[in-house]
Amino acid sequence: MLILFWGCARQKPKEKVTSSPQIDSIQELLSIAKTAKELSLEDRKAYVKEAESKAMELSKDSVQLEQLSKISLVYMRLKDSLGFRKSNAQLLKLSEEAGADKTLGYSYWDLAGFLQSYGVMDSAFYHYKNALNSFEQLPVDSTSQSLRGRMLYGMARVQDSYKDYLGGEISATAAIKIFDELEDEYRLYNAYNVLGVLANGLGDSDKSLKSYEKAREYLDKSDIANKRNLLWKNQNNIASVYLNAGDFVKAKEAYKELLSDKDLKEELPGTYEKALGSLAYLILKVDKDEELAEELLNEAFAINSATKDLYDRARLNYFYAEILAAKGDSAQAIAQAKESYVVAKETYNNDRSLDALRLLTKLDTANANSYAEEYYQLNETIKVEERTKRDKFARIRMETDNIIEENQILTKEKQIWVGASLLLVLFGTTAMIIVSLYVSNSQLKFKQKQQESNQEIYNLMLSQQGKLEEGKQLEQKRISEELHDGILGEMLGIRLILSGLNEREDQASIEQRAALIEKLRELEEEIRTISHELNHASYEKFHNFIVSLEDMIQGIEKSSGISCSFTYNDKVPWDNLLGDIKINAYRIIQESLKNCVKHAKCQHVSISFQAMDNQLKLVITDDGVGFDINRKKKGIGLRNIISRTKKIQGVLDIDSESGKGTTIKVTIPVKYVELQIPEKTNALNA
Repeated sequence: MLILFWGCARQKPKEKVTSSPQIDSIQELLSIAKTAKELSLEDRKAYVKEAESKAMELSKDSVQLEQLSKISLVYMRLKDSLGFRKSNAQLLKLSEEAGADKTLGYSYWDLAGFLQSYGVMDSAFYHYKNALNSFEQLPVDSTSQSLRGRMLYGMARVQDSYKDYLGGEISATAAIKIFDELEDEYRLYNAYNVLGVLANGLGDSDKSLKSYEKAREYLDKSDIANKRNLLWKNQNNIASVYLNAGDFVKAKEAYKELLSDKDLKEELPGTYEKALGSLAYLILKVDKDEELAEELLNEAFAINSATKDLYDRARLNYFYAEILAAKGDSAQAIAQAKESYVVAKETYNNDRSLDALRLLTKLDTANANSYAEEYYQLNETIKVEERTKRDKFARIRMETDNIIEENQILTKEKQIWVGASLLLVLFGTTAMIIVSLYVSNSQLKFKQKQQESNQEIYNLMLSQQGKLEEGKQLEQKRISEELHDGILGEMLGIRLILSGLNEREDQASIEQRAALIEKLRELEEEIRTISHELNHASYEKFHNFIVSLEDMIQGIEKSSGISCSFTYNDKVPWDNLLGDIKINAYRIIQESLKNCVKHAKCQHVSISFQAMDNQLKLVITDDGVGFDINRKKKGIGLRNIISRTKKIQGVLDIDSESGKGTTIKVTIPVKYVELQIPEKTNALNA
């Protein structure tokens, strides 16, 4: 039902480009990196690095910031996470030092979009907020107002992903107010669209429909090029709200209206397939026509096979199970329901998994208890996960004395007005409407106060996190300056004094002092190296899978005294691996090293992580005492390794023999996440 709302991403600006031989050279290098697809990714990255080196030679002014911003965006488009993080951190620092609020805001915006594409939503929200704060420092005009509205819109989208629907409504409503003042029809369409999504999440179908209808009004007024496609998606959203609300008759009419456009199938086959599958289900529910419903659903299956939309496949299997059950074919209905459950689990579609289990409980009476228990366990797990996500946004319901008192007052008022409503029915419909409006207004005021409280709590949390990170960086800088300005200065003085004393004619003294001077020079160089590394270390280790593994391995090595070696294929885009693969691979290595420390009595462990033919191969070898792999009772550590290997559909092979050490091999199918990075242009002029 829901579509991605990238409408408030930056548009390509029509700008007057500053020209000079240096800037022309930088632009040429960036153009090659962006467009030369015949080159390897490493070669294209090399062009970006050369452009960055040239940009750093420019004078420190707005022109340099403009070029660095373009370079940062190219790193993002090439999906070079380390390159982007480094260039973005440098740009943030330079922009802050220069007091360039606009560039600083764009840099935070880039970082928020980058983190959002990786699913790091809490950090993305934090940087959207920073961008908003920077844009609020700009003089008030149509451009700065639009930027503020777009940040609020981005925050609303992130809040929706974490089911912070009330907070998201506040952000979306603030964005709508800004876009309305600017008469920006297209962005009003986007903002009302996300408001419809949030209202649907709250279960308020009436408000959701009104928001989608308002979005359509503004879309009709806009002159966007792909208006027709957006109108189709808007109609599909409206029909889906009717379907989810259980109004099958209106949903059927809405889907039939959508499918009446013959061009939909050709231009948006994915939307056509979803609408066709839903219509088949509605024909079953409304018209009881199993044959027509099955015919339409088979066509939807055919299109789904072509589009390879596995996420929606689970929905089609679920609909087909309902149709087969209505036809009396229980065996095939159960098979389709099971297929729906398998596909839903594979695509992490929790809602569809619950639907499939609920249907299986009804159809497969022999195994109903088993399905019911599985449904209960999954439902509880989902609740825990959602609660954890909401905690990240500090959605803690703090019931202060005032709020409790207001709750009590509102409850009493509700009871009074409900009783009064029953009496006023005798006196006419008009009085009932007045009472209903009063109660609704009271509830709205209370909800708004709750929303404001939650937002304040969340802002405090973000502020604390920001201050913690800032404190870490300031402490690193302080240590760096102490090493450089204090110790180095004193040692330089000693060297100069020794140089003066070296004028004595005693040959032995001269040689000894010369050796001391050389030793002091070596110490100066070593301390200078440490200083530089301390000053830059904080920018090198953020959001990187391999760095996390190295830190963990080094920590165990230091604490246990066991020598550890770690090798990996640096051509693999490790950060783009599916989250489940990364966390379970990390835990397998961690558990294996713990077993080495506790049981193996080994001196050396080697860890190798390589990629071969769409598979990852993890090998952990120690020179310890080994164990009998055929023993029936396995320790909890080994059971955890087996369990985690199964979770990522891997193959585990353990080779061990007493006195000859142990080798653990895990073969894992490669799965990458698809990064959806919004099209952006230069950070200064977008």
